[in-house]
Amino acid sequence: MKPHRLLPALLILAAPAWADEAADICAEAEERYVELFGQPSTTVEDAEVVLMYKYRFCPAQLTVKAGTTVRWVNVDKRTSHSVLLKDGSAPESDRLFPEETVDLTFLTPGPQDYLCGPHWETQDMIGMITVEP
Repeated sequence: MKPHRLLPALLILAAPAWADEAADICAEAEERYVELFGQPSTTVEDAEVVLMYKYRFCPAQLTVKAGTTVRWVNVDKRTSHSVLLKDGSAPESDRLFPEETVDLTFLTPGPQDYLCGPHWETQDMIGMITVEP
């Protein structure tokens, strides 16, 4: 097989491993949330929760109705993160240290890319909120 044909085949074979790694990290993030707050993140009633853990957003993609508040929670042990909407419609959050949160309410329908200011380039820490009417 020619080298330029081999690379796509290898990427296809590796994709499930990447998905498994993300799922494992997000499962660890949820365990850490329960350890810190005593209940699953799904029990939060006033917001949809996105966990920040090991340079990932969990979940990395979330769909919400217009008017929904999304709460980012840093469940890392030592690393700080931020939330920055890519379109610049809100200022970058302060650095969130372990156990700290930031809330944003999404009013305008459409996709909204966001990232971790200090880690999006080096760690590819990027996410998306899709807002439905």
